[in-house]
Amino acid sequence: MAGNAHGHTPAAWTGVTIAFIGFAISGAYTVAAEPVGFVAGLVVVAIGGLVGLAMRAAGMGQPKSTAVQRPQAAQPQS
Repeated sequence: MAGNAHGHTPAAWTGVTIAFIGFAISGAYTVAAEPVGFVAGLVVVAIGGLVGLAMRAAGMGQPKSTAVQRPQAAQPQS
């Protein structure tokens, strides 16, 4: 897994960091039994996903040309 570039972009790191903060907020408010805070944490998780997508669209994600492609099956020679 270390040989590929999956997720090693500013867009991925930023989106995941924001989503992680949202999970932490939701977890804290779950323990505190506060539904409004729980939902607010879920909103932060969704915002993290949107920020990641926006940053990818702005060119801070992995370019499609460097995506790892599957090797094609060998064709029998005639």
